[in-house]
Amino acid sequence: MFKNKRILVTGGTGSWGYELVSQLLPQEPKEIVVFSRNESSQVAMSRTFEDKRLSFCIGDIRDREAMLEACKEVDYVYHLAALKHVPICEDHPYEALKTNVIGTQNVIEAAIANRVKRVIYISTDKAANPSNFYGMTKAIGEKLIVYANLLRSDTTFVCVRGGNVLGTNGSVIHLFKQQIRDGHPVRITDKRMTRFFLTLQDAIRLLFKASEESVGGEIFVITMPACKIVDLAQVLMEHAGREVEMVETGVRPGEKIHEILLTDYESQSTVVYDGQYLVILPPIEIPGLRERYRHYPAIAIKSFSSGESHMNKVQIREMLAGGGFLS
Repeated sequence: MFKNKRILVTGGTGSWGYELVSQLLPQEPKEIVVFSRNESSQVAMSRTFEDKRLSFCIGDIRDREAMLEACKEVDYVYHLAALKHVPICEDHPYEALKTNVIGTQNVIEAAIANRVKRVIYISTDKAANPSNFYGMTKAIGEKLIVYANLLRSDTTFVCVRGGNVLGTNGSVIHLFKQQIRDGHPVRITDKRMTRFFLTLQDAIRLLFKASEESVGGEIFVITMPACKIVDLAQVLMEHAGREVEMVETGVRPGEKIHEILLTDYESQSTVVYDGQYLVILPPIEIPGLRERYRHYPAIAIKSFSSGESHMNKVQIREMLAGGGFLS
Protein backbone atom coordinates (compact mmCIF):
# COMPACT_ATOMS: atom_id res chain seq x y z
CA MET A 1 0.00 0.00 0.00
CA PHE A 2 2.77 2.45 0.92
CA LYS A 3 5.37 1.31 -1.60
CA ASN A 4 6.91 4.32 -3.37
CA LYS A 5 4.47 6.68 -1.61
CA ARG A 6 5.23 9.97 0.11
CA ILE A 7 3.81 10.13 3.63
CA LEU A 8 3.52 13.20 5.86
CA VAL A 9 3.28 12.73 9.63
CA THR A 10 2.27 15.83 11.61
CA GLY A 11 3.52 15.81 15.18
CA GLY A 12 5.68 12.90 14.14
CA THR A 13 8.40 13.20 16.80
CA GLY A 14 6.10 11.92 19.58
CA SER A 15 5.67 8.33 20.75
CA TRP A 16 3.02 7.56 18.11
CA GLY A 17 5.26 9.05 15.44
CA TYR A 18 8.26 6.89 16.36
CA GLU A 19 6.20 3.70 16.26
CA LEU A 20 4.39 4.72 13.07
CA VAL A 21 7.66 5.51 11.28
CA SER A 22 9.26 2.26 12.47
CA GLN A 23 6.34 0.28 11.00
CA LEU A 24 6.14 2.33 7.80
CA LEU A 25 9.80 2.08 6.77
CA PRO A 26 9.73 -1.70 6.09
CA GLN A 27 6.80 -1.07 3.70
CA GLU A 28 9.14 0.66 1.22
CA PRO A 29 7.77 4.22 1.09
CA LYS A 30 9.49 6.70 -1.18
CA GLU A 31 9.71 9.27 1.63
CA ILE A 32 8.33 9.93 5.10
CA VAL A 33 8.22 13.60 6.07
CA VAL A 34 8.06 14.33 9.79
CA PHE A 35 6.44 17.72 10.37
CA SER A 36 6.76 19.20 13.85
CA ARG A 37 7.82 22.27 15.80
CA ASN A 38 10.67 20.93 17.91
CA GLU A 39 14.14 21.06 16.35
CA SER A 40 15.82 18.98 19.08
CA SER A 41 13.24 16.20 18.81
CA GLN A 42 13.76 16.04 15.06
CA VAL A 43 17.52 15.77 15.44
CA ALA A 44 17.12 12.98 18.01
CA MET A 45 14.69 11.11 15.78
CA SER A 46 16.97 11.45 12.78
CA ARG A 47 19.85 9.94 14.75
CA THR A 48 17.63 7.09 15.98
CA PHE A 49 16.54 5.94 12.51
CA GLU A 50 19.41 7.10 10.24
CA ASP A 51 17.33 6.36 7.14
CA LYS A 52 17.65 8.47 3.99
CA ARG A 53 13.94 8.04 3.24
CA LEU A 54 13.11 9.95 6.42
CA SER A 55 13.10 13.76 6.12
CA PHE A 56 12.14 16.48 8.56
CA CYS A 57 10.26 19.73 8.26
CA ILE A 58 10.11 22.37 10.98
CA GLY A 59 6.65 23.88 11.04
CA ASP A 60 3.40 24.37 12.89
CA ILE A 61 -0.01 23.10 11.78
CA ARG A 62 -1.38 26.49 12.85
CA ASP A 63 0.50 27.96 9.88
CA ARG A 64 -1.70 27.37 6.85
CA GLU A 65 1.01 28.31 4.34
CA ALA A 66 3.46 25.92 5.98
CA MET A 67 0.91 23.12 5.73
CA LEU A 68 0.24 23.87 2.07
CA GLU A 69 3.95 23.60 1.35
CA ALA A 70 4.42 20.43 3.45
CA CYS A 71 1.58 18.59 1.64
CA LYS A 72 3.03 19.02 -1.85
CA GLU A 73 3.28 15.69 -3.71
CA VAL A 74 2.17 13.80 -0.59
CA ASP A 75 0.02 10.67 -0.89
CA TYR A 76 -0.95 10.08 2.76
CA VAL A 77 -1.15 12.37 5.79
CA TYR A 78 -1.18 11.01 9.34
CA HIS A 79 -2.39 13.89 11.47
CA LEU A 80 -0.95 13.26 14.94
CA ALA A 81 -0.12 16.84 16.00
CA ALA A 82 -2.18 18.12 18.94
CA LEU A 83 -2.12 19.67 22.35
CA LYS A 84 -3.23 16.60 24.28
CA HIS A 85 -2.71 17.06 28.02
CA VAL A 86 -6.05 17.74 29.71
CA PRO A 87 -4.79 20.23 32.36
CA ILE A 88 -2.77 22.21 29.77
CA CYS A 89 -5.79 22.52 27.50
CA GLU A 90 -7.97 23.57 30.45
CA ASP A 91 -5.46 26.27 31.40
CA HIS A 92 -4.78 27.42 27.82
CA PRO A 93 -8.03 26.92 25.88
CA TYR A 94 -7.20 29.40 23.12
CA GLU A 95 -3.92 27.62 22.41
CA ALA A 96 -5.70 24.26 22.33
CA LEU A 97 -8.30 25.71 19.96
CA LYS A 98 -5.65 27.07 17.59
CA THR A 99 -3.74 23.80 17.44
CA ASN A 100 -6.45 21.15 17.67
CA VAL A 101 -9.21 22.84 15.68
CA ILE A 102 -7.73 25.53 13.43
CA GLY A 103 -4.63 23.39 12.86
CA THR A 104 -6.82 20.47 11.79
CA GLN A 105 -8.72 22.70 9.38
CA ASN A 106 -5.38 23.80 7.91
CA VAL A 107 -4.43 20.15 7.39
CA ILE A 108 -7.75 19.51 5.62
CA GLU A 109 -7.40 22.51 3.30
CA ALA A 110 -3.75 21.77 2.52
CA ALA A 111 -4.53 18.12 1.73
CA ILE A 112 -7.37 19.06 -0.62
CA ALA A 113 -5.29 21.74 -2.36
CA ASN A 114 -2.51 19.22 -2.99
CA ARG A 115 -4.81 16.33 -3.92
CA VAL A 116 -3.53 14.09 -1.14
CA LYS A 117 -5.00 10.61 -1.43
CA ARG A 118 -5.99 10.08 2.22
CA VAL A 119 -5.82 11.87 5.58
CA ILE A 120 -5.97 9.80 8.76
CA TYR A 121 -6.85 11.79 11.88
CA ILE A 122 -5.94 10.48 15.33
CA SER A 123 -8.61 11.16 17.94
CA THR A 124 -9.27 10.03 21.50
CA ASP A 125 -11.94 8.45 23.68
CA LYS A 126 -12.14 11.84 25.41
CA ALA A 127 -13.96 13.11 22.29
CA ALA A 128 -16.99 10.94 23.23
CA ASN A 129 -19.29 13.09 25.40
CA PRO A 130 -16.39 15.45 26.15
CA SER A 131 -16.12 16.88 29.64
CA ASN A 132 -12.92 18.87 29.13
CA PHE A 133 -11.60 21.33 26.59
CA TYR A 134 -9.16 18.84 25.11
CA GLY A 135 -11.98 16.38 24.42
CA MET A 136 -14.13 19.15 22.97
CA THR A 137 -11.43 20.21 20.52
CA LYS A 138 -10.86 16.62 19.42
CA ALA A 139 -14.61 16.11 18.97
CA ILE A 140 -14.71 19.19 16.73
CA GLY A 141 -11.68 17.83 14.89
CA GLU A 142 -13.56 14.58 14.26
CA LYS A 143 -16.52 16.52 12.85
CA LEU A 144 -14.26 18.58 10.59
CA ILE A 145 -12.57 15.43 9.26
CA VAL A 146 -15.88 13.61 8.66
CA TYR A 147 -17.51 16.59 6.93
CA ALA A 148 -14.41 17.15 4.77
CA ASN A 149 -15.59 14.14 2.75
CA LEU A 150 -18.44 16.29 1.42
CA LEU A 151 -16.12 18.88 -0.12
CA ARG A 152 -15.99 17.17 -3.53
CA SER A 153 -12.25 16.69 -3.54
CA ASP A 154 -9.87 13.87 -4.48
CA THR A 155 -8.98 13.35 -0.82
CA THR A 156 -10.69 10.98 1.59
CA PHE A 157 -10.67 11.63 5.32
CA VAL A 158 -11.02 9.11 8.12
CA CYS A 159 -10.78 9.18 11.94
CA VAL A 160 -9.40 6.68 14.40
CA ARG A 161 -10.37 6.92 18.06
CA GLY A 162 -8.05 5.37 20.62
CA GLY A 163 -7.65 5.28 24.39
CA ASN A 164 -4.62 5.78 26.61
CA VAL A 165 -1.60 4.39 24.82
CA LEU A 166 0.83 2.60 27.11
CA GLY A 167 4.09 4.40 27.70
CA THR A 168 3.59 7.45 25.50
CA ASN A 169 5.07 10.79 26.52
CA GLY A 170 3.48 11.90 29.77
CA SER A 171 2.04 8.43 30.42
CA VAL A 172 0.94 7.64 33.96
CA ILE A 173 3.03 4.46 33.79
CA HIS A 174 6.31 6.39 33.61
CA LEU A 175 5.14 8.67 36.42
CA PHE A 176 4.15 5.76 38.68
CA LYS A 177 7.38 3.87 38.02
CA GLN A 178 9.43 6.95 38.92
CA GLN A 179 7.44 7.58 42.10
CA ILE A 180 7.83 3.94 43.17
CA ARG A 181 11.53 3.93 42.31
CA ASP A 182 12.11 7.07 44.39
CA GLY A 183 10.01 5.78 47.29
CA HIS A 184 7.54 8.63 46.91
CA PRO A 185 3.76 8.21 47.25
CA VAL A 186 1.91 7.23 44.09
CA ARG A 187 -0.40 10.14 43.38
CA ILE A 188 -3.83 9.27 41.97
CA THR A 189 -6.51 11.88 41.41
CA ASP A 190 -9.30 9.51 42.49
CA LYS A 191 -9.05 5.85 43.48
CA ARG A 192 -12.23 5.06 41.52
CA MET A 193 -10.55 6.16 38.28
CA THR A 194 -10.58 3.75 35.33
CA ARG A 195 -9.14 4.06 31.84
CA PHE A 196 -8.93 2.21 28.54
CA PHE A 197 -5.43 1.15 27.51
CA LEU A 198 -3.83 -0.14 24.34
CA THR A 199 -0.26 -0.73 23.24
CA LEU A 200 1.49 1.44 20.68
CA GLN A 201 1.63 -1.56 18.37
CA ASP A 202 -2.17 -1.96 18.56
CA ALA A 203 -2.60 1.78 18.01
CA ILE A 204 -0.56 1.67 14.80
CA ARG A 205 -2.44 -1.42 13.63
CA LEU A 206 -5.61 0.63 14.01
CA LEU A 207 -4.10 3.39 11.87
CA PHE A 208 -3.16 0.94 9.12
CA LYS A 209 -6.60 -0.70 9.25
CA ALA A 210 -8.23 2.69 8.67
CA SER A 211 -5.68 3.58 6.00
CA GLU A 212 -6.29 0.45 3.96
CA GLU A 213 -10.00 -0.24 4.34
CA SER A 214 -11.84 3.05 4.88
CA VAL A 215 -14.17 4.68 2.40
CA GLY A 216 -13.93 8.07 4.08
CA GLY A 217 -16.11 9.54 6.82
CA GLU A 218 -15.88 6.63 9.27
CA ILE A 219 -14.56 6.73 12.81
CA PHE A 220 -12.60 3.53 13.50
CA VAL A 221 -12.50 2.45 17.14
CA ILE A 222 -10.49 -0.45 18.51
CA THR A 223 -12.12 -2.34 21.36
CA MET A 224 -9.62 -2.27 24.19
CA PRO A 225 -9.46 -3.44 27.79
CA ALA A 226 -9.97 -1.14 30.76
CA CYS A 227 -8.42 -1.24 34.18
CA LYS A 228 -8.61 0.47 37.55
CA ILE A 229 -5.74 2.90 37.94
CA VAL A 230 -5.15 1.67 41.52
CA ASP A 231 -4.71 -1.88 40.20
CA LEU A 232 -2.22 -0.62 37.62
CA ALA A 233 -0.22 1.10 40.36
CA GLN A 234 -0.29 -2.00 42.57
CA VAL A 235 0.99 -4.24 39.76
CA LEU A 236 3.89 -1.85 39.20
CA MET A 237 4.66 -1.87 42.94
CA GLU A 238 4.55 -5.65 43.09
CA HIS A 239 6.92 -5.90 40.14
CA ALA A 240 9.32 -3.41 41.72
CA GLY A 241 9.13 -5.24 45.04
CA ARG A 242 8.41 -1.97 46.78
CA GLU A 243 5.20 -0.85 48.47
CA VAL A 244 4.58 2.87 48.65
CA GLU A 245 1.63 4.90 49.85
CA MET A 246 -1.19 5.83 47.45
CA VAL A 247 -2.40 9.40 47.82
CA GLU A 248 -5.58 10.84 46.32
CA THR A 249 -5.01 14.35 44.98
CA GLY A 250 -8.54 15.13 43.78
CA VAL A 251 -10.13 15.05 40.35
CA ARG A 252 -8.76 17.76 38.07
CA PRO A 253 -11.06 20.15 36.18
CA GLY A 254 -12.72 18.35 33.27
CA GLU A 255 -11.44 14.91 34.28
CA LYS A 256 -13.84 11.97 34.13
CA ILE A 257 -13.84 9.05 36.55
CA HIS A 258 -14.66 6.70 33.65
CA GLU A 259 -14.18 7.15 29.90
CA ILE A 260 -16.41 5.87 27.10
CA LEU A 261 -15.50 4.72 23.60
CA LEU A 262 -18.69 5.87 21.95
CA THR A 263 -21.88 7.66 22.93
CA ASP A 264 -25.42 6.28 23.05
CA TYR A 265 -26.20 8.35 19.96
CA GLU A 266 -23.18 6.99 18.06
CA SER A 267 -24.06 3.43 19.02
CA GLN A 268 -27.18 3.68 16.85
CA SER A 269 -24.98 3.79 13.73
CA THR A 270 -22.01 1.65 14.81
CA VAL A 271 -21.09 -1.72 13.35
CA VAL A 272 -18.70 -4.44 14.49
CA TYR A 273 -15.93 -4.74 11.93
CA ASP A 274 -13.43 -7.57 11.67
CA GLY A 275 -13.91 -8.71 15.25
CA GLN A 276 -11.67 -6.26 17.07
CA TYR A 277 -12.91 -2.99 15.61
CA LEU A 278 -15.97 -0.79 15.72
CA VAL A 279 -16.87 1.59 12.91
CA ILE A 280 -19.01 4.62 13.73
CA LEU A 281 -20.91 5.82 10.67
CA PRO A 282 -21.79 9.53 10.54
CA PRO A 283 -25.36 10.90 10.39
CA ILE A 284 -24.61 12.53 7.03
CA GLU A 285 -24.81 10.74 3.70
CA ILE A 286 -21.40 10.08 2.16
CA PRO A 287 -21.53 8.25 -1.18
CA GLY A 288 -20.71 4.55 -0.84
CA LEU A 289 -20.19 4.62 2.91
CA ARG A 290 -23.30 2.89 4.25
CA GLU A 291 -23.25 0.42 1.37
CA ARG A 292 -19.70 -0.55 2.34
CA TYR A 293 -20.76 -1.57 5.87
CA ARG A 294 -24.34 -2.72 5.40
CA HIS A 295 -23.48 -6.41 5.81
CA TYR A 296 -21.68 -5.93 9.14
CA PRO A 297 -23.62 -6.48 12.39
CA ALA A 298 -24.74 -3.55 14.52
CA ILE A 299 -23.26 -3.47 18.00
CA ALA A 300 -25.37 -5.21 20.63
CA ILE A 301 -24.69 -2.80 23.50
CA LYS A 302 -25.32 0.92 23.78
CA SER A 303 -22.01 2.20 25.11
CA PHE A 304 -18.55 1.08 26.09
CA SER A 305 -17.48 2.48 29.48
CA SER A 306 -14.15 1.91 31.21
CA GLY A 307 -16.15 1.55 34.44
CA GLU A 308 -18.00 -1.59 33.38
CA SER A 309 -15.44 -4.38 33.02
CA HIS A 310 -11.83 -4.43 34.15
CA MET A 311 -8.68 -6.44 33.69
CA ASN A 312 -7.53 -8.32 36.75
CA LYS A 313 -3.95 -7.97 38.00
CA VAL A 314 -2.71 -10.95 35.99
CA GLN A 315 -4.08 -9.42 32.79
CA ILE A 316 -2.62 -6.01 33.65
CA ARG A 317 0.76 -7.63 34.26
CA GLU A 318 0.55 -9.41 30.89
CA MET A 319 -0.37 -6.14 29.16
CA LEU A 320 2.54 -4.29 30.76
CA ALA A 321 4.97 -7.12 30.02
CA GLY A 322 3.82 -7.20 26.39
CA GLY A 323 4.48 -3.48 26.11
CA GLY A 324 7.96 -3.86 27.61
CA PHE A 325 7.22 -1.99 30.84
CA LEU A 326 8.19 -4.71 33.32
CA SER A 327 11.75 -5.28 32.16
